[in-house]
Amino acid sequence: MAIALGGGGARGYAHIGVLAELEERGYRVTRIAGTSMGAVVGALYSAGNLEAFTDWVLELRTQREVLRLMDANLRGPSTVKIERVLQRVAEIIDVERIEDLPIPFTAVAADLWTRREVWFQQGPINRAIRASIAMPGVFPPVVLNGRLLVDGGVLNQVPVSVLASASADITVGVTLDGYEPHRGAALPVKTSTDEQPDEEWTSRLRHTMGHLMEAEPLRTLASLMTGRTRTQPADTGAPSVEDLFAELPPGLRTTDVMTMSLETMQTIVQRYQLASFPPDVLVTVPRDSIGTLDFHRAEDQIALGRWLAAQEFDRAGMVGGATGITT
Repeated sequence: MAIALGGGGARGYAHIGVLAELEERGYRVTRIAGTSMGAVVGALYSAGNLEAFTDWVLELRTQREVLRLMDANLRGPSTVKIERVLQRVAEIIDVERIEDLPIPFTAVAADLWTRREVWFQQGPINRAIRASIAMPGVFPPVVLNGRLLVDGGVLNQVPVSVLASASADITVGVTLDGYEPHRGAALPVKTSTDEQPDEEWTSRLRHTMGHLMEAEPLRTLASLMTGRTRTQPADTGAPSVEDLFAELPPGLRTTDVMTMSLETMQTIVQRYQLASFPPDVLVTVPRDSIGTLDFHRAEDQIALGRWLAAQEFDRAGMVGGATGITT
């Protein structure tokens, strides 16, 4: 079978659980394609060293421990450097070149200059991973052979298309961008910049933002948008646009804005990619399961990935063995 592992930062720990569930059911992976965190996990699995990586990330229990592995980048087109993380991943993979991996593997990146996908199937693994995980504005881009390379999710969030020619009985895709869209969610919204009465938009805001309200910066933003302070008279009305954005909510980081912007774009791209290249089985990990940069929450995310995979495999009739989908 072939598997495409999607991008989504720390949510990619779920890939570990999905692969574990496949092994438990006796399926043999014969080809792997990965974007971003999916490229990291895919390379590790292909090398046969995913277990060692899992042991390492399970030791990261706090955000502080994760931050110790990263260095602030005060100059340049990114906010952090990840040399120590990449060095540790390379040590665990313990294979230098992609073509030497036991399982055929493809890492997907995006070339900003030509606006094309780049599929790495040969060459040094560490360069391929570095390019595939280069989340714009967060992790540094890679300049290689005349290309400016960033996170493959910019153009292909779940690289099922890479596996189109694979000789496999089953193709599994794993998306880390699962959500429950309301009807017409993909259509543009036509509206006015005139301020509306509170009751016309506050309920809509709560409905569309949903789980995002649990994030502290967005709770602060919501409180500003949906009403008045406790000392503000009820008849003064909601704040104007100028008042609302005169100061951004405390705690709203640059990385929050960048990752939310990137994920919004990737959602649209992914919708068209999966429509063009639908996998036989799609495991969907909710995008609100953990934050994109919550790399200290591996244990729960791995368990979630395995549970979601089990549900989806049961529905598909994948009860065990590598002979295909049973009916």
